[in-house]
Amino acid sequence: MTKARSRQTVLLAIGMLTLFFFIVSGCSTLRSNKSSSTQGFAVTKDRESSPLYYDFGDVLIPNELKVDEKSSYIVQSPGFLTGVLALKGKVKRNSLIAFFQNNMAKDNWREISLFKSPRTSTIMLFQKENRWAVISINEKELNTYVEIGVAPTVNEPESGLLK
Repeated sequence: MTKARSRQTVLLAIGMLTLFFFIVSGCSTLRSNKSSSTQGFAVTKDRESSPLYYDFGDVLIPNELKVDEKSSYIVQSPGFLTGVLALKGKVKRNSLIAFFQNNMAKDNWREISLFKSPRTSTIMLFQKENRWAVISINEKELNTYVEIGVAPTVNEPESGLLK
């Protein structure tokens, strides 16, 4: 019996050591997965905090602004894209003005004019070789509302409604 008992004790000790090593190696795997998932979250968070292009591929939008789909309309056909993209968010007007001035220039838009009024909307007008962009910024109590309209340039003076 003492031989059988010592054999059981040795087997139990080996089993306990094996179980201990499995637990320790499992925890180290969990620890390394946790750190890599934390790094993945940081990358995702950075991606979420960067500005985005929506329907108009050359008008960058700050990430704080969210698209208001009910107030937006975009018309697209081959070689033609126009419409109004409506957005809202909690962003200060002057911050948006600076953002659009900097980023529209980076996307080769030329600022034509800026109408800034504390009582009414701020209107920014940009031009490219074949398109116009009008950005209206209206700061209210809870949100700031932005509308971005993009339309093609009409080259013929006697076309359209004003013939």
